[in-house]
Formats: sequence, C-alpha cells, structure tokens
Amino acid sequence: MAKLPFSSRTSYLLNTAVIVAALGYFVDIYDLVLFSIVRIPSLKDVGVTGEALLEKGVLLLNMQMLGMLLGGIAWGILGDKRGRLSVLFGSIFIYSVANIMNGFVHTLEMYAFLRFVAGLGLAGELGAGITLVSEVLPKEKRGYGTMLVATIGISGAILAGVVGEYFGWRTAYFIGGGLGILLLFLRIGVYESGMFRNLKHAEDVSRGNFLSLFTNLRRFGKYLKCILIGVPIWYVVGILITFSPEFGRALGMAEPVSAAKAVSFSYLGLVFGDFVSGYLSQRFRSRRQLVLASLTLLTVFVAVYLLGSHFSLDMFYTLCVALGFASGYWAVFVTIAAEQFGTNIRATVTTTVPNFVRGAVVPLTLSFQALKDSFGLVPTAALLGALSLAIAVVSILTLEETYGKDLDYTEPR
Repeated sequence: MAKLPFSSRTSYLLNTAVIVAALGYFVDIYDLVLFSIVRIPSLKDVGVTGEALLEKGVLLLNMQMLGMLLGGIAWGILGDKRGRLSVLFGSIFIYSVANIMNGFVHTLEMYAFLRFVAGLGLAGELGAGITLVSEVLPKEKRGYGTMLVATIGISGAILAGVVGEYFGWRTAYFIGGGLGILLLFLRIGVYESGMFRNLKHAEDVSRGNFLSLFTNLRRFGKYLKCILIGVPIWYVVGILITFSPEFGRALGMAEPVSAAKAVSFSYLGLVFGDFVSGYLSQRFRSRRQLVLASLTLLTVFVAVYLLGSHFSLDMFYTLCVALGFASGYWAVFVTIAAEQFGTNIRATVTTTVPNFVRGAVVPLTLSFQALKDSFGLVPTAALLGALSLAIAVVSILTLEETYGKDLDYTEPR
C-alpha cells in the first residue's frame, strides 16, 4: 500500500475534530490526575489528618471513579443516540463547572460529592473524541489521529503537576475549570461524523443499546477483553503513582517522595509512550503486537519498582518516567476498542471501556487497602500487579487485529 506524503499526513492531523478532541483530553487529564497531586494538602485543609489521609484519599478517588463508571454508560449511549459532538462538549462543560466548584469546598462531604460530579463529566470526553476522530480520518491514518489526541491529552498531567506543586490546591482547581470553559468556544467549526449522520437515517438499526453488549456471547467477550487490556495502566496510575509517598517510605527511601512530582514524571513518560506506541502501531501495522510489547516492558519496570529498596529520589522519579512510558499504550488501547465494534454502538463502547478501566481503580484500591495490613504494602501491590498484567496479556492475545479495519458497518441486534 502506497504511503501518503508527510504533508498529506499532517493535513489529516490538523483536522479540527482532532485538535478539539486533543485539547479536550488535555483538560480532562489535568482534572483527572489533579486530585492525586493535591490529595494531601487539600484533605488537610478540610480537616483530615494522620492515618485518615490515606483512607479518605481512597474514598474521594473512588467517588470520582464511581462517577466515571456511571457517566461512561450515560455518555456512551448518548453518543450513539444524539451524536459524538453533543457528548464531547457536554462532558467538557460538566467537569469544568465541577472543577471550579471544587475550589470552594470546605467539608469532606462536599468534596466527595463534587469529585463524583467531576467524574460524571470526565467520563464522556475521551470516548466521544476518539470515536469522532476514528470516523472522520482515513482508516489507514486514524492511528495517527488518536496518537495525537492521547499525546497532547496526557501532557495535561504535566501541567497539573506543575500547577499542583507551585500553586495552592484551590487555585489549581480554578485553573482547570477555566481552561475547560475556554475550550467550549472551539465548538464552532467542528462537524459531526459522516458515519453517524448516515446512521441517523437508518430506521431499522438500534443505536446506543448498551445491553446488546451482554446479550451476545462473542460481543461480550470482545468488550470484556477490551477493558481488561487497559487495567494495568490504571494499576500503575491509581496505586503505584498515586500512593508513591507511602511506597517511598515502605521501600526505605531516606527522602520523602512528592506525589505531585511522581505524577508529573510518570505522565511525562506516558506522553512519550503514547506517541511512540501510536507511531509504531501505524509503522508496523499492528495494534496487538504493540500492546504485547508494552505489557512486557511494563512487567519489567513494575518488578524493579516493587523489588528495589533505598532508591535515591532521582532514581525513584526515573522509575516513574519508565512506568509511564511502558504504560503509554493508552491511545492504542482506546483505538482498539473503537475498531472492534460497529457504528451504531461504537461511541457506547469507546466511552465505557476507558471508564470501566479507570473504574477498575475502585476494586484495585479497595483490595489494596483491605490486604495491605495483612500482607504488607509492597507484597499486596505485587499481587495485584501480577494479576492485572497476566489477564491483560491473555486478553490481547485473543482479540482480533484491527489495524486498517473498515469502520463503516453496524452491529446486528
């Protein structure tokens, strides 16, 4: 197959839908990781102290993820029934307002409620953006578009780390909300997917039927595998990085670990990882082989992180970069989900899959919290990591290769 010249490839990536989806995901990621960065100072400011910092931190993280689980289903169905654009900008509006309100909280209860609302909003942007980009770009080039969305989006965590480290936590929330509101002005000039517009006129096709994912065994198997291949990414983010100060102490480090810096360094690795994985999946025309390589590399770095001891701060933060880089198959993982299903349920799948992966943080952190006192912090993390990585490998090995797949089709009832 003849390759497009670089100038033609670039013109596809400058598509307005790609730019808006990338910037929307940038603000999405900023908000998503901000709590991990400001967890300790913000909880102290609302009256939480001592050992309760970890317990209440898990509570608020789980409230955010619960919102994302429920929001993922709602936004996904709306994306297939009402359109990709309505979800893209509706989700940006909700998480922006919730972010601004987070800057005014003074009680733990209100903080938890607003993290839940923010989670509802955060659930829609990525799935709608990736679905839109996948449908408007040529099939051989859509991997470059989703690569750009993920690479720019993930870099929002770096900004969150800088803002969280050098500004007050309330100001950090205000900045995130303000960026989202500004992004809404880019709505003009973005057009709906042609595949979805054509589908709206088909009267005999069921759109956004979430339950149809569970009524067909083969379809359910594909859906479940799409979720499971992404769980190791949020195992790293939700446990190893979010609770990096606690791991630093458990590993015998002489200096305290900054959660803000750990998040920033890990997401720096994710930026490069998403770019490299997205590019290589296009270059070698395989999504599956790229994910397998990433999971292998991730296994190595998780082992180094958990089996080491007395790291220097520089070495620990370098490991955070390495973990982020190996976890950087997020763009490829979400693209795989979009490419596995028909147009009539694609937004539902592409929106719910990453949110169920993010929501996997809830059982992971609950298991982590329940087992760490009996087995220890590091052994518990090692057990959860081994399980999530092994299941992900089996899942990707049994999914079909989707590079270059024609997406203009529908799923039967």
